Amino acid sequence: MAHAQQLSTFYLDGLHFGIEVEKVQEIIRYQPTTRVPLASSVVEGLINLRGQIVTAIDLRARLQMPPRAGEALPTNVIVRVDDGAVSLLVDEIGDVVEVDEGTFEPSPDTVGGITRELVCGVYKLRDRLLLVLDTERAIQGVGESATGH
Repeated sequence: MAHAQQLSTFYLDGLHFGIEVEKVQEIIRYQPTTRVPLASSVVEGLINLRGQIVTAIDLRARLQMPPRAGEALPTNVIVRVDDGAVSLLVDEIGDVVEVDEGTFEPSPDTVGGITRELVCGVYKLRDRLLLVLDTERAIQGVGESATGH
């Protein structure tokens, strides 16, 4: 049997995404953000996570998706990166799923634009595709103007 991997899943604009469980520090409810002047348009702002200042990136904006409808609040997926932690704002949290690496495939041609650049590939689940987000690429260069790194 091929090696299995666990992914923490979430939804954005009806699409099902996953991140390796090891990269997820925690998942928390929406936190008010402090706007950062001159920051990239994908930086929602900064949040205070128990005394640690964390850049919050709106994944909808990063993936060039339409804004959230109405008053819907995103959820924070805090991921660990080399410089500390970054919050990825998502629409809804899914489950932790175990996937068989033998079912991993390159992104299909139907995944286009910036999403194709930020997705490592897909797993075919029973009823849908699970897009694997490359967290390093997703945050690359985005928070630099906000955090000074």
